[in-house]
Amino acid sequence: MSKAFKIGVIIDSFLKPTFREGLESAAKVGAEGIQVYAVRGEMAPWNLNKEQRAEKRKMVEDFGLKISALCGDLGGHGFMNKEENPERIEKSKQIVDLALELGTNIITTHIGVVPEDKNDDTYKIILEACSELAEYANSVGAYFAIETGPETAVVLREFLDQLPGKGVAVNFDPANLVMCVDGVPERDVKTLGDYIVHTHAKDGIMVKGKDPAKVQEVLDACGYGDTDFTNLPWIELPLGCGHVDFPKYLKALKETGFDGFLTIERETGPDPFKDIEMAVKFLKEQMANL
Repeated sequence: MSKAFKIGVIIDSFLKPTFREGLESAAKVGAEGIQVYAVRGEMAPWNLNKEQRAEKRKMVEDFGLKISALCGDLGGHGFMNKEENPERIEKSKQIVDLALELGTNIITTHIGVVPEDKNDDTYKIILEACSELAEYANSVGAYFAIETGPETAVVLREFLDQLPGKGVAVNFDPANLVMCVDGVPERDVKTLGDYIVHTHAKDGIMVKGKDPAKVQEVLDACGYGDTDFTNLPWIELPLGCGHVDFPKYLKALKETGFDGFLTIERETGPDPFKDIEMAVKFLKEQMANL
């Protein structure tokens, strides 16, 4: 019986100095695919000629891997600044073109915080930028996948429904929803279901507004009991340690029809290789029970 999902990893999480070393680490932990930042350094489209792009693609294939997506997050406030958007949109289109040359049609990104009020000027600015991105992606068969988290799943769904086609889609990050908006991944994945083209496998807990004793209980159980969370809004944790209910979440994700990548992202911790290796094992165990 085939697995419900494929396992990937953001190779930048390994904190290796080169693309090749990141690929080596991904292969060692048993990942099937990789995601890589394409906004800086050796993987940015403006730093790669045609021959170099072909070399990068072959390098991935030689390790027996596939690129699940490129990360096209340009940082800052996403597409909330009207004056900056023309340049950001042009760079985003270049990342799309690179993605297609490397064998993937998915580019994940943050667009900023979508306001709940559709009459808010910022809402209109983001909508205008994303409409242009959607049209470009539609024209080449690609997807700009918005990473979940800054707004609720309901607000994001209503925003997406106003865009042309499905060129702007969703990179579902269950931990971001838990940590940032106190979301419930197994519920939210159903809200966004037909827009989901990629996911991040991440875990964590919201701290702000929560009972400190219950937060401490979670940290103690995961071996993070000495963490000072006094001024933290959230804490990212290894898979299975936080408040993402993976059995319920993955079951709901499968029910949407999604069969793509669970791409592991580890943004903190002293030993990312160990945490990612454990995450691969954790996900395989979870899928065996689906």
